[in-house]
Amino acid sequence: MVEPKKPFMRKPPPKTGDKKPGDRKANRRGAARLAAVQALYQMDIGGAGIDDTFAEFESHWIGNEVEGDQYLPAEAAFFRDIVSGVVRDQTKLDPLIDEALAKGWPLARIDAIIRAVMRAGAYELEHRKDIPARVVVSEYVDVAHAFVEKDETGMVNAVLDQIARQFRADEFTK
Repeated sequence: MVEPKKPFMRKPPPKTGDKKPGDRKANRRGAARLAAVQALYQMDIGGAGIDDTFAEFESHWIGNEVEGDQYLPAEAAFFRDIVSGVVRDQTKLDPLIDEALAKGWPLARIDAIIRAVMRAGAYELEHRKDIPARVVVSEYVDVAHAFVEKDETGMVNAVLDQIARQFRADEFTK
């Protein structure tokens, strides 16, 4: 399992009078995105199957304390949608990402965690029209920040922005 370099999924300290941390839908979706990227990475590197990956993440990681860190609860259906959608559509998503990458940088050459981020983002841009494209791009850039340095997050931003404009051009003409 790739650990985020920042405490992305950890609960912030509670504020007096606030709802419990992680209660907001956006927090649960952000946690689901991060968990989905970690699951896709694990499947890519370790060859784990989707059912085993779902079972592991839902029982041991999402919303649990792991090695002293408390992870935010994630929207399970959203997590499953992203992971299963990427697995199902990977043969369509990879050429889209390849085309958006700079010449000479095929997807196979990109670090596995960044491949997972871009695949999840591309899937969401194509299939989750209920979420604005700019939000999707921003969320996956944030996920990438949890694992890599700024240069690579810039690449994630550029690739997902190009894919967003391809799938949702109308959102960028307003």
